[in-house]
Amino acid sequence: MQCPFCSKELTLDPKISFRESCFYCVRDLHCCFACHFYDTSAANECREPQADPVIDKEKANYCEYFQFANKGFSGQKEDPAIAAKRKLEELFKKK
Repeated sequence: MQCPFCSKELTLDPKISFRESCFYCVRDLHCCFACHFYDTSAANECREPQADPVIDKEKANYCEYFQFANKGFSGQKEDPAIAAKRKLEELFKKK
């Protein structure tokens, strides 16, 4: 199991409690961003149709449909403005 924010390997019970947090970065693990159903292209960014909407996807919530995602996380999401600037610099850098 891997933290979706710092990408550190975690040894936790697969059933994540509502208040579980990462040992390393102390971020909430029972959150939308770490959930199997999280999908930015879905309604309310969730593929579970019965789940209640959640405002902050990176904070702990009490969703009973939560399933920790078994995917590899690439760490903290990059700020879109910084990502765009980085891509432009890579595009126009001299070789």
